Amino acid sequence: MASGRIDTRAVGLEAGCALAKWLTGKEHMHYGLWAGLEPVAANLGAAQEAYSQRLMSLFPEGRLRILDIGGGAGETAKRLIAMGHRVEIVVPSAFLAGRCRENAPEAVVHEAMFEEAQVTGPFDLCLFSESFQYIPLDQSLPRAKALLAPGGAIVIGDVFRRLDGDWLKNPHRTVGGGHVVESFLAAAAKEGLAVEAQIDVTDEVAPSIDVEQAFFNVLGVGLSGMDRELRQHRPLLRRLAVGIVGRLMGERRRKSLVRRLTGDDRTAEAFRRSNRYLLMRLRPTAD
Repeated sequence: MASGRIDTRAVGLEAGCALAKWLTGKEHMHYGLWAGLEPVAANLGAAQEAYSQRLMSLFPEGRLRILDIGGGAGETAKRLIAMGHRVEIVVPSAFLAGRCRENAPEAVVHEAMFEEAQVTGPFDLCLFSESFQYIPLDQSLPRAKALLAPGGAIVIGDVFRRLDGDWLKNPHRTVGGGHVVESFLAAAAKEGLAVEAQIDVTDEVAPSIDVEQAFFNVLGVGLSGMDRELRQHRPLLRRLAVGIVGRLMGERRRKSLVRRLTGDDRTAEAFRRSNRYLLMRLRPTAD
């Protein structure tokens, strides 16, 4: 039975894909690398392309059987297939699964959580591009390792929390996220996975936060102006609208959205203080 609440995550995914397509011509949903680029929306496509190239530099050589875990809207899979790789995608969202089938029709798409997906492998590469943080360490690493073909690798591009970061003071309100770096390294070692290559791109990724927040602030200006006009000229209508939105979204989510639209605490520098963004290749150690 429907709860009556708006699924803000689903709405956000659809809006994010549409915005990315409008800005860049592609439905990439990952951060960019901004070295040499001014952090403005017009450069988002170039920054995301730089990210993809750096991430793919960690791939093993040759034509690969790739499992793209959390494959977004299928843009990465589309590119990989064009390069001659065979790709299967795991994605939990029905909307994103549909976009994957549209953007990468040659790929096999599994609409499921990675922990539950009916994939068998083996794969030469298990890829986590900004999806690793959403899966528990005791499930992501063991399953990915078990799906690897001999000589296969796991490549991860994602944000990790710094053990000495400011986020410890306010975990739910600090920009960034992911597993604590030290916890990840311990889990990898326990699973018999060695970090074969690692690139820290925190400084290059961080401007993505400023670009994202600037977009939300632009939306906030428009909504604040509308709120002001309603407050002055249609106060009863405003109270009704606020009540309906609060009921549909839930008061906590409504307040969180307002903070995103009007706040100034999500910055590149705040991201750097609490996070590390790492690109890594892992392989099983010899028994």
